Amino acid sequence: MKYMLLAALALPAAGILLPACHSSQAEDNKGAENGPTQVKAVSLERTQLENVLELPGEIKPYQFADLYAKFTSYVKTVNVDMGSQVSSGQVLMTLEAPEMNTQLLEAQSRLHNKEAVYQASRSTYDRMLKTSKIPGTISPNDLEIAFSKMSADSAELLSARSSLREIQELLGYLTIRAPFNGIITVRNVHPGAYVGPAGKGSDKPLLRLEEQNRLRLSIAVPETYTSSLQNTGVVHFTVRSLPGDTFTARVNRVAGSLDTRLRAEMLEMDINNTDKKLLPGMYAEVHIDLPGSHDTFVVPKGAVITTSEKVFVIKVVNNKATWVPVRKGNESNGKVEIFGNLADGDAIVTNGSDEIKDGQPVQVTKNE
Repeated sequence: MKYMLLAALALPAAGILLPACHSSQAEDNKGAENGPTQVKAVSLERTQLENVLELPGEIKPYQFADLYAKFTSYVKTVNVDMGSQVSSGQVLMTLEAPEMNTQLLEAQSRLHNKEAVYQASRSTYDRMLKTSKIPGTISPNDLEIAFSKMSADSAELLSARSSLREIQELLGYLTIRAPFNGIITVRNVHPGAYVGPAGKGSDKPLLRLEEQNRLRLSIAVPETYTSSLQNTGVVHFTVRSLPGDTFTARVNRVAGSLDTRLRAEMLEMDINNTDKKLLPGMYAEVHIDLPGSHDTFVVPKGAVITTSEKVFVIKVVNNKATWVPVRKGNESNGKVEIFGNLADGDAIVTNGSDEIKDGQPVQVTKNE
């Protein structure tokens, strides 16, 4: 009876072990049937990646000037208003400063006085010089004193003339003229206003003049793309207010250094705006064709695998996966430039992932 009980207990344990062994053997057989991982690959070759860079841009006046009063005064007349077209040298505004007129009269009076003094001392010197030719009539010392007096009076006369000229030039600032052809875009004052460095609202310009027949288009190009701008000549851009129009501008100025705040290089294009379709202050969507480099490997984006630790591609070597670290360049139309320890003709997996381990057997299938 004892032996029969032991046999009965042993049979279930054997039943448990037999299925487990059968399952492990089935998995081994399944792995052997699957074989190497099926992958698609592309053969590397150096090519050129055509890329279109889209950046926001700002349209600015070609040149502008904020016009202020040089010294304290009152607005006498304003000959223009916002939107007025003006030409270079045109009188835009006149100011008046009564104390300046007083200073002008004082300078003129001082000049007349110095002229009279100089004429008298010069006449005295000329007479003494003529008389001194008769021996014993004029001592040399008296002649030298007369010459020194004439020289001093001449210097004071020149000083008086300079002072008068200075006041006259300052009075010229009371007439505000246009420094170039353009349009008045801001007017902040009216006749009778008290203006100048000490006047109310002196932080605001009297007028703002902008040249709008030509405009500037300014964009900031990120550091990544600055090396591709060497051959860039023409850009295309659009504005929201004219969705059906595409404008063209030529690159005229490149900063040559990066803005430390934006880490970008500034580009400027000149725009012919004689038809006045564009306005300063508009934002533009700029399209720049970047030709790329001929000495670059280009692969589909799916071939580049990015993890928290590295960026790499999978190269097939002797039917085994090899991870190759790379750096990415420009991207366009589903393709990306890569830089790393690669060579022409290398087979790069296009449908790779980090699940394909380094050294894992793989089999390349036809890449559709």
